[in-house]
Amino acid sequence: MLRRLALRFLYSLPLLFLVFFFFYPLARILQRSLIVDGQLDLGSVFGTLTAPFVWKVLWFTTWQAALSTLCTVLIGLPLAYIFSHYEFPGKTIIKALITVPFVMPTVVVAAAFTTLAGSNGLLNQWLEAAFLLNEPPLQIMRSVWGILLAHVFYNVSVIVRTVGGFWSNLNPRLSEAAQVLGANRLRLLREVTLPLLLPSIVAASLLVFLFCFTSFGVVLILGGLRFATLEVEIYRQAVSLFNLPAAATLSLLQIAITFAIMTVYTRLQARASRPLEMNSQTRMTNRPSGAHEWLLLSGALLAALILLLSPLLALAWRSFTLGDAGFTLQYYAELTVNRRNSAFFVAPLVAVRNSLLYALMTMCLSLILGILSAYLLVRRPTTLPLLGDTVDRTARPAKRKFSSALLDPIFLLPLGTSAVTLGLGYIIAMGSLRTSPLLVPIAHTLIATPFVVRTFLPALRSLDPRLRESAAVMGASPSRVWREIDLPLLFRAALVGAVFAFTISLGEFGATLLVTRPDIPTMPIVIFRALGEPGLLNYGQALAMSTILMVVSAIGLVIIEQFRFGDVGEF
Repeated sequence: MLRRLALRFLYSLPLLFLVFFFFYPLARILQRSLIVDGQLDLGSVFGTLTAPFVWKVLWFTTWQAALSTLCTVLIGLPLAYIFSHYEFPGKTIIKALITVPFVMPTVVVAAAFTTLAGSNGLLNQWLEAAFLLNEPPLQIMRSVWGILLAHVFYNVSVIVRTVGGFWSNLNPRLSEAAQVLGANRLRLLREVTLPLLLPSIVAASLLVFLFCFTSFGVVLILGGLRFATLEVEIYRQAVSLFNLPAAATLSLLQIAITFAIMTVYTRLQARASRPLEMNSQTRMTNRPSGAHEWLLLSGALLAALILLLSPLLALAWRSFTLGDAGFTLQYYAELTVNRRNSAFFVAPLVAVRNSLLYALMTMCLSLILGILSAYLLVRRPTTLPLLGDTVDRTARPAKRKFSSALLDPIFLLPLGTSAVTLGLGYIIAMGSLRTSPLLVPIAHTLIATPFVVRTFLPALRSLDPRLRESAAVMGASPSRVWREIDLPLLFRAALVGAVFAFTISLGEFGATLLVTRPDIPTMPIVIFRALGEPGLLNYGQALAMSTILMVVSAIGLVIIEQFRFGDVGEF
């Protein structure tokens, strides 16, 4: 009885966390916005939904997300093929570098693109000097092209990791059998590979579409209010116009669309997350066989690295060469100084300490909640051997399937919810907690936990239950089964999820901007403040701190690649 109660309590922790820190704040802001004098007033809802600007915003949000997704898939699939089929020197580092943009805060991305392709960016300076031009030839800032480039910049790694991870674990004997039966490469691709890959490709595309659909910082900074998405319009209605009913209505619309996308995504990803033979013999990676393969591979990787890393490299270069003094470490040295009348409330290195502490707290919380959520979604006998789980032995498979299909998209909902709406909900609902520093790691945990779930869940689903059954038949206790079967096989997936949560917390900006205290800023907040202040010194410090954040994120992603078991995981 005590074991069963302990199991139910552990299972309830992720749901209780979501209820208190996600659904309750949303419910409070909706209550404040939609209930007038104790009665439900739907007039504002219908008024907002029937307004022409809403459908204009929704149309732009949808088509730019669709076009961004298409461009991302077209660039990401060749890279997914390369990483799933070839072994080459520096593969781990290159894969980590390609993932760095995914965890960068929007303020860093804005600074990087401005440094590279802005009116006074490096590209325009070089082109003006080379062709003796009087004005910048590249005008992609404040345009839809800048938005599309930034979205591809962010999300290519999602395609590479999700599709490439599944591709690398396809059983090569299927292709070998088709070739023995006379299938050529085109027919093999059309009738064997693509049908197997399609659920993974569609699932990854839906995830990219969701990230582009809910894009806020990229659109606001690189596009401006002229190119408003639903997320930007929620921000404008809530913060600029203080029209909470309209903001709440748009948030409901966004959540409904997000939930629908998440439902389709999780079902497709469940189809792609079948038990895999964790054996190097099942992997299809080989070294390039000839000079032409080496040439094609090198060219593709070089083009990808130029596209994805040139903005960040331009930012790092300018952090050392800004101004007329040539190469200098001045802006890095200034990070240790808290000058009077500075744009910073605290010394920038204190913000580094704050970010590290918040990231550690986020890592611990999201790892616990993410692993429990993954076990809750699997819900099979001996799911938690350490506790002797027998709760689900009599459960109906159809009931467990329905529960997983409902809970899976719910656990991903924080990724698609407006950070502005959630921040206002915290202000209304949290009382004295809204001024507590603990609210920052709580908000970060909401964002990081879905990544832990999607990293750990495929590894848990691919764990062969016969291993546990064999151990139990041989007399192993539940705790020994967990210690000698589950822990060795799932440790790497848990470690990858932990590093992912740590890295995401370091770069989180949107939610932090709304809930952090001015005297306890994080690195992205300090960068944002510096970019908003005039003066070369502030801008140089922003570039220096952005470079530090980029290097720390890259180190974290290299660690992820070192400890990842094969390509298990959706990120």
